[in-house]
Amino acid sequence: MNIFFRADASIEIGSGHVMRCLVLADRLALKGASCTFVCREHTGNLISVIQERGHTVISLPAMQITVDLPIYEKWLGAAKATDTAETIALLKNTTINWLIVDHYGVDAAWELELRPFVDKIMVIDDLANRAHDCELLLDQNLGTTVPDYDELTPASCRTLLGPEYALLAPVFGEVRSKIGSKRSQRTSDRILITMGGVDKVNVTSWILKELKKTELPENSEISVVMGKTAPWIDHVRAVAKDMPWPTVVDVNVNNMAERMAQSDIGIGAAGSTSWERCCLGLPTVLMVLAENQRKIANALEHAGAAYVVDLSNEVAGLTLQRIMKTLLMDRAKRAVMSSAALKVCDGNGVERVISAFESIGN
Repeated sequence: MNIFFRADASIEIGSGHVMRCLVLADRLALKGASCTFVCREHTGNLISVIQERGHTVISLPAMQITVDLPIYEKWLGAAKATDTAETIALLKNTTINWLIVDHYGVDAAWELELRPFVDKIMVIDDLANRAHDCELLLDQNLGTTVPDYDELTPASCRTLLGPEYALLAPVFGEVRSKIGSKRSQRTSDRILITMGGVDKVNVTSWILKELKKTELPENSEISVVMGKTAPWIDHVRAVAKDMPWPTVVDVNVNNMAERMAQSDIGIGAAGSTSWERCCLGLPTVLMVLAENQRKIANALEHAGAAYVVDLSNEVAGLTLQRIMKTLLMDRAKRAVMSSAALKVCDGNGVERVISAFESIGN
């Protein structure tokens, strides 16, 4: 089976779209599929990461945009018509069984142009704000329902909705089965800060400075994980050195599941890593960094798995301090949150997606 992915990463876009596609590509490759990524050479791209995972990458050139475009079309790094033409030029002489699209800049118009060159199309989306032409659509967000896409997809399209389809690496399910009651047995309080692969506005440093103002227990330990394309790594490390508690900053780690399992409280962005934290029952303080994260954050707070801090609120710092003080003093509350998180996502989503994928392909 020959499968192509159209997804991008950049300082502006972040890394989540490519990383969740990589989870799917890795699993498909194990089943014998050939996976190729089409990515534009944005600043902060993850082309080398994709290649290191054993997949082929065909790159589109970075371009200087000189006209005003809608926000997500800007993420394409070119006018939609240009991106369409460039992608077709790459695909037109190749037999492609599936084209998997994970890009907010792509919609039904783009997909219809690609339709003659591929057998089937799968779309990965989070927004439910535009039409798609596809056989299969995945939206892994909590609270998404069938009516959200009824008017946006063909009647024949199969939709996979909710965190039960979250694209998590198999290691998260493996680690989940081993957690047991380890958190309640620890004597120290471990805080894990993960603001996504980029954190372009340096929220991580802000969080550390607010924690410094908070009455954390003396035995607290802070771990910060950042992506290798994050622009503020050196600044975060400088702030970490001035923290009253042991604070370690690591970059581009390959054991995130273990780190989450070894932590007591997570502080993170309301993006794709939300489902990883839920899978491992990690009570979380969610930072809303963008409008498209608000729905996820609110749904997880409603489910009892997280607290939300809206960074657009002028008292966001005081809110974070209050929440952290409460959670660190109340282990019973953390246990309740952990139980709620575990119910949201079990880590088996990629297998469910592959099953649907194969049923449509046959």
